[in-house]
Amino acid sequence: MTLAVIQMTSQADIQANLANARRLLEQAASAGARLAVLPENFAAMGRTDLPAVGRAEAQGQGPILPWLKRAARDLRLWIVAGTLPLPPDDQPQAKVRACSLLVDDQGQRVARYDKLHLFDAEVSDARGRYRESDDYAAGDRLVVADTPVGRLGMTVCYDLRFAELYSALRLAGAELISAPSAFTCITGQAHWEMLIRTRAIETQCYMLAAAQGGEHPGGRLTHGHSSIVDYWGRVLSERATGEAALTADRDATEQAATRQRMPVSNHRRFAAPHIVTGTLE
Repeated sequence: MTLAVIQMTSQADIQANLANARRLLEQAASAGARLAVLPENFAAMGRTDLPAVGRAEAQGQGPILPWLKRAARDLRLWIVAGTLPLPPDDQPQAKVRACSLLVDDQGQRVARYDKLHLFDAEVSDARGRYRESDDYAAGDRLVVADTPVGRLGMTVCYDLRFAELYSALRLAGAELISAPSAFTCITGQAHWEMLIRTRAIETQCYMLAAAQGGEHPGGRLTHGHSSIVDYWGRVLSERATGEAALTADRDATEQAATRQRMPVSNHRRFAAPHIVTGTLE
């Protein structure tokens, strides 16, 4: 069962980004991948009109969703579509969310995950201050979905810093976890690999960490280092910067045997985590 993650250096031009993503997905499919994960903001980086882009997509007037369905069908590939700025399905006029879609190899939507944790932080880089909550609303639910390569838990970027989410996904049956991301260079150099490998080890899941890597409009720099990490924390495939399609195989038999030999999930002494809505004081 071959898995793939796609690393990109997305720019503001949506059509150019989609063309690059298609080329990289074709490489993944040619390598035998059944599931590929695109990075966060794969279709556009550095635009100030992303909420408007998302509303157009939700109204059926944008290019991204048709492109996604067509790519999945043409390549017979399950795709985790990084993130897109989409309003809730039942509230088309509401604030957009950082939405990660899973589509099957027929181009049908299987699952939607809205990023739970928004990146509001100060970083010692050229940009300095990041405020995702200015443009996005946070999600409010866990998502786990069945795929041909295993049961997939879905997360996005800054979620990696919140271990409770990953524990909850493991308890919900996740065997592999997607983490489309766009880490800054500063935070990525300090924590990226450590976080990916730690989440893999503590959940005994494969981590599919698809990242942005390079320079984007406005001088923003992203860390890259996309990787596929197995349930034992071993890095199976990695790319530092630039565009790439990375692949690795999932050994479901050995993963299950490892979980049986070391049944971490059964040894929990804490209550299962749950999502808290509203603001914590």
